[in-house]
Amino acid sequence: MGLFKDRELVAHWRLTSRREWTADEFGLLVKQLLADRGLEAGSVRDIVVASVVPPLNPAIEGAGTAYFGCRPLFVGPGVKTGMPIRYDNPREVGADRIINAVAGYELYGGPLIIVDFGTATTFDVVSAHGEYLGGAIAPGIAISCEALFARAAKLPRVELARPPSVIGKNTAHSMQAGIVFGFAGMVDAVVGRIRAEIGNAFVLATGGLAELIARESAAIQKVDQLLTLTGLRIVYERNRA
Repeated sequence: MGLFKDRELVAHWRLTSRREWTADEFGLLVKQLLADRGLEAGSVRDIVVASVVPPLNPAIEGAGTAYFGCRPLFVGPGVKTGMPIRYDNPREVGADRIINAVAGYELYGGPLIIVDFGTATTFDVVSAHGEYLGGAIAPGIAISCEALFARAAKLPRVELARPPSVIGKNTAHSMQAGIVFGFAGMVDAVVGRIRAEIGNAFVLATGGLAELIARESAAIQKVDQLLTLTGLRIVYERNRA
C-alpha cells in the first residue's frame, strides 16, 4: 500500500492480506498507518486497487467509502491500462501482473521480463511495442517453504537468508541452499527459455524477496520494489477522468 502526492510516493507499507478483514477493521488500520506518518485520512482524494484476493474486495470498497469518502477504482476489465493484452482470455490475467507490466514498460521500455516474488513467483513478458504477451507462474518462495516445513517432520523452520555455501554443513544451511540457490536457478532457467523465444530482453525483479534472489541470479538485471505501486499510479492517471 502506498500514498502518492501527485507523482511522489510519500509513504508506503507492506501488509499481510487477511481474508477475514471487515471494512471497519481495514479502514481503521489504514487510518492508523496514516496517522503514524502524520497524515490525515481527509487528505486522501482517490483510491486505486489491484486485487487478486476477491474476498477482500468488499471490505476495501466499504472502507474506502466509509473512512475516506471515495469509491476505490479496482483494476480489471473496462479499466484503461494503455497496454494491449495478448492473452487467450485477458480476463484471466491477474491485476498485479498487468500493473507490473504497465509500470515496467513505462520505466524501462521493452522487450521486458518481469519476475515478481510474491505468493506465486510470476514471469511476465512485454514486447518491444508495449504488448503484454503472457508469461509463467511458479510456486512462491514462502508457500514452498511452508509446504516443506509442514510435510517434512524433521526439518525445522529456517530464516530465508543466503547460506555460506551451496554445500550445507548443517540442516539449516542445507535448506537455505536449496531454497535460495534453487529459486535463483529456476529464475535463470525460465528467463533463458523466454529469451530463446523472444530474443534478448531486460529482466526486472520485484516483490518482497526479490533482493535476496537477485543477488544469486545471473539473469536479473535490476530490482524495483515499488514497481506495483508505480503501476497503480500510472493506471490511475490514465483513468482519472
